[in-house]
Parts: sequence; structure tokens; C-alpha cells
Amino acid sequence: MPLNLQTHTAHFTNPLYLESGRILEPYDIAYETYGELNADKSNVIVVCHALTGSHHAAGTYEGESKAGWWDGLIGSGKAIDTDKYFVICSNVIGSCFGSTGPMSMQHPHHEPYRYKFPVVSVKDMVKAQRILFDRLDIHRVHAIVGGSMGGMQALQFAIHYPNFADKVISMAATHATQPWAIAFNKVAQEAILKDPDFQQGYYDPEVIAQNGLSGMAVGRMAGHISFLSHISMREKFGREYKLTDGLYELFGKFQVESYLEYNGYNFSKWFDPLSYLYITKAINIYDLSRDFDSLSEALKKIKSKLYLISFRDDVLFKNFEMKEIAEELDKIGNSNYDYIDIESDYGHDAFLVELEKFDNYVKEALNE
Repeated sequence: MPLNLQTHTAHFTNPLYLESGRILEPYDIAYETYGELNADKSNVIVVCHALTGSHHAAGTYEGESKAGWWDGLIGSGKAIDTDKYFVICSNVIGSCFGSTGPMSMQHPHHEPYRYKFPVVSVKDMVKAQRILFDRLDIHRVHAIVGGSMGGMQALQFAIHYPNFADKVISMAATHATQPWAIAFNKVAQEAILKDPDFQQGYYDPEVIAQNGLSGMAVGRMAGHISFLSHISMREKFGREYKLTDGLYELFGKFQVESYLEYNGYNFSKWFDPLSYLYITKAINIYDLSRDFDSLSEALKKIKSKLYLISFRDDVLFKNFEMKEIAEELDKIGNSNYDYIDIESDYGHDAFLVELEKFDNYVKEALNE
């Protein structure tokens, strides 16, 4: 069966009350759907994206060769089977792919928000999605699935909307962002802020799209180091040197250096720097236990069957961080969960790359 990819933007005029106490109004949410909604709306799966992802999770747009970021997992006969399920993926508030973010026009003015945009949290992102689903008359879903920041959203759904999903699959995530990850984000934030072309947030987005932003490229290089692992870098690049560069040229490069440069500078042309600052802020302040006495108290709210997936060599969100959630669930007597640690040398990005290591697990979890 065809994927039936459809792209929509929903416009909301009611205020979105944020965790910070601030209000966002009006606002838009861009989202994509795949598959067909069944008569009783019992076949819905929500997919949540990571930091630089978008609502474009599967399939290809006309004239585009690059498929959505989880195309290997979503589609006909795949782990998230669109012959069976109706899949929704929405772009988070604060992002730069169609949902309202810092470069959106601030109503009623015709100027972008820039720094007037409020700080949003992962909980706010989830709240906005929940409002979208109400608009679509979807009040309960079969499952929520996400990795990294998408996994954070999945866990927030489980705690703050406990009756919303039958199953929650969270991978390569954590219960609260730890200093190691915050430190990598700090490098990226500083590199952006100190770049003169950033113009203290008052840059021309068209110029950035044309030329990129070297500070953001450098920050993204740091990010890429945290997405891989010592072993995957050694296997991917070894000590291979660029064939066109001399070993004793000062700016001659190893393959790993070329890889970081290419990905960093390329990225800075298609992702908005202010969105990057806002979303990394949301990741940094993410903590499931906020507004609860403890993580245990937060986890007591969960009613969904929880599937926790970590990756052995993830250096950004260590596998023991996911295990800590499992241990807390044991402590409170919640056995309605499953935890697996995937044997992987790849690193954090394994959830995007090594699909064959967990796609059967996801398929079985959804069909269970």
C-alpha cells in the first residue's frame, strides 16, 4: 500500500500557556500523517522527533531524493507499519520547519519574535501536540514512539497525559539532561552567540541560508562528536587521511575532520540558529521530576506500558540513565515496562542509523 504522506499546518488562536508562565498566541503546528485512520481511531501512532528533526519522518516530497529521518522504520510492512497504523509526526514548537518558533512573525506585528519568543520546555512541546490531537478529534492513541529529544517527549506524554497512550516507546533518552549533554550544548550555544554574523540574533535568515554560520557549524561539530562513539569513529574513519592533502600541510585533514566540517557547515545553512538556541535550552532544562517531589513520584503517574531502549555506547545519554528509570519503576512496584540495552558501538545516533538492531523489538511492542 502507498505511504499516503500528507503534510498539514494547524493554526491555533487560543493561548498556549507555557511552563514558564508565559503565553504563546497565536501559533501554528506543522505535521505529517501516513497511512489511514480507522473507523474507531484506535490505530494512531504518534512519532516524536529529536533536536534537529522535523515532522517529515518518512517518505519523500516531490522532487526530493532525501527521505524522512525515520523512513527505514515507518512505512508499508516496516516496524511502524502504515498498512496497519495511522502515524502522526508534528514539528515541535520552537523549531524552524513550519511550527511557530523564534523566527515566526509575532502577532500583530510583521517582525519575527527573535528574543521575544518565550523559552519553551519539552513539556510545552508535548502540550501543544496534545492540543493538536484534540483538534483532530484523537483522544487516545495506540502508541507514542521517539528517540533522543523525541524519547523525552514520549516520557513527558506518559507522565502528564497518563490516559492518552496505551504504549510509550522511548529510546536513547534520559529522565533529566545530565551535565555531560548540557556541556556539549554550551559549546554550540557559545559558538553561535560569539559569531559576528549572528548579529546578536538580528541576522537576515536568507543570508544564513545562503552562507551558513561558521559559529553554528563549529557547535554542530561538537554535537556530532557526542552523537558518535570512540569505536564508531575508529571504524568509520580510522586514521585515514584525505588523499588530496599532504600529511605535512598545516591544514591538511584527516577524514574525520572532513566529515565534521562537511556536516557542520552544511547544517548551518538549513537549520535556524535561534531555533537551535531555544531547543537546546529546552533539552537542558528537561527533567521529568520537575514539579514532583522526586522522579519516583513523577513515574507513579504512568499508566501506559513503557518500553525503554538504550544503546550501549551512547555517550550523550548514557545507557545507565535509561536503566535508572527502570530501577525507579521497580522501586514503586510498576512492572508494566520493558527495558533493553541494545548491543551497539555506534553511539547516540544508533537510534537513527542501526534500525535493524531494534526494528523487530518495536514491531513486537506495537503488535503485542
